[in-house]
Amino acid sequence: MYGLFDILFVIIHSALVIFNLTGWIWRKRRRIHLITILMTLASWSLLGIFYGFGYCPCTDWHWDVKRKLGETDLPASYIKYYLDRITPFDWNPGTVDVLVLTFAFGALAASVLTNWRDWKREKKSRSETFAR
Repeated sequence: MYGLFDILFVIIHSALVIFNLTGWIWRKRRRIHLITILMTLASWSLLGIFYGFGYCPCTDWHWDVKRKLGETDLPASYIKYYLDRITPFDWNPGTVDVLVLTFAFGALAASVLTNWRDWKREKKSRSETFAR
C-alpha cells in the first residue's frame, strides 16, 4: 500500500510543482494559480515558523511514506531529492533552495501581473458594455 502512496505523492506533488511554475500561462487557470502559489508560499513561511522555513506538508507526508518503505537520509527538499535522482549530480541544498525561491517568486510575479492585466481588461470591457 505504501508503494501506491509513494507513486500517488510523486504524481500529485510533481503536478502541483509544475502547476505552481506554469499555471499563470493559461487565462482560465490564473485565479486558481494565484491561490495555489500563495498557499505554497504561505506554507513555506507561515507554517515554516513552526516547522522550519520552507515547510511543505506534501513533502512531510511523502517522506513519512518513504520512511515506511525503508528510505533514509531524505533531504528537507522535495526538489533536491528528485534533482539528485534524475540528474547525475548531488545538488547543494542551498543552491536548490535559491533556485526554488527564484522560480516561485517569478511564478508569483507572473501570476500577479497576468491576473491584474486580466482584471483591468475585464473592468474595461464591463465599462464599455455599460456605456453602450
